[in-house]
Amino acid sequence: MYLTKEEERMLEGGESYAVQKSMEILVALSKIYKAERLVKVRSVQVAGVSYRNLGDAGLEYLNELAKDGRVRVTTTLNPAGMDLEAWKKMGISEEFARKQEAVINAFRKMGIEISCTCTPFLVGNLPLYGEHVAWSESSAVTYVNSVIGAKTNREGGPSALAAALTGRTPLYGLHLEEERKPDVHVKVKTKLKYSSDWGALGYCVGKRVQNMIPYITGVEHASLENLKALAASIVTYGSKPLFHIEGITPESEKYEKPKERIEIEEKDIRNAYKQMSDEIETPDFISLGCPHSSIEEIAEIAKLLERRRIKRGIKFWVVTARSTKKRSDELGYTQTIENAGGKIFCDTCMVVAPLRGKFKSMLTNSAKACYYCRSWMRVKLASLKNCVEAAVE
Repeated sequence: MYLTKEEERMLEGGESYAVQKSMEILVALSKIYKAERLVKVRSVQVAGVSYRNLGDAGLEYLNELAKDGRVRVTTTLNPAGMDLEAWKKMGISEEFARKQEAVINAFRKMGIEISCTCTPFLVGNLPLYGEHVAWSESSAVTYVNSVIGAKTNREGGPSALAAALTGRTPLYGLHLEEERKPDVHVKVKTKLKYSSDWGALGYCVGKRVQNMIPYITGVEHASLENLKALAASIVTYGSKPLFHIEGITPESEKYEKPKERIEIEEKDIRNAYKQMSDEIETPDFISLGCPHSSIEEIAEIAKLLERRRIKRGIKFWVVTARSTKKRSDELGYTQTIENAGGKIFCDTCMVVAPLRGKFKSMLTNSAKACYYCRSWMRVKLASLKNCVEAAVE
């Protein structure tokens, strides 16, 4: 593969240990995926932040890089395993908190923004159309590829961190124009009312198209929250982190509808809800915000909870980015939710926090959360409104 003189110097150890180690990772990936060269990136989003996933070995690796590694581009973090300020209210142990804080300190030392969110596009890490980036959280990767039209593969935690420390990533896969073309036409023949319906659509499409890129038609309107839900679900139940929607996503106008076609009907959406859900009479945990809740979603939750009370025995959590919660505080939404008996937590979510054994069943509006949490508790998918209605007296 071709390396510039600057990149050769990085690889040979002419800058720092962290940069050399990072270049070794990127060159190895380039050989695996037959990338002819590296490309400069404008931003990075790093996953593998929760100590639950990293463990001591991961923490040791981060500390080693943090000795002399400093990021070269805007870099933000995926959610951690706890609310960095209110972890005691979550029931997190002091031992876990101490380890998680050590992880965050290592990232901070490297110059990474401690955003701890799976929706970096809502808190300032917002690429432009056509820009090359290196992001790793699956729903964020799918959103930035599809809705914004920036270009990234689904990076692993180490490769994303390597991109941040060098400002580069291998030029292959979805960084290449020819790899972004749609393979199958998906005709939606039903109305989608709630964001959870979009999560169900993602289940249907992901299951049926698998490693192909869908070109979706039949959708007249989609909000940011709808597209966020679709991006999270379609990559969870499929594999390709890119979709096009006719008249909505920016690259859709570049391509013709593929000849291969499938149809999604109302019965398919209903069946998706059933397939993602267990039988639950009364959940003890209701969690909203996977991906992290937008300020509009928090406003809707607060409106539904106004002058109402959450039932005893139910933990009601809304998870979001810290900057979004600050806005919620200013607008009075946080107070309304807490007056009803709910909690807003930041920096984390139900998927990466160490919650195993704390709850028996969860009601959520997230198709992605259903997938990841089903291995350790019963789950059920419902609309945001129905989740709130199930919580209150």
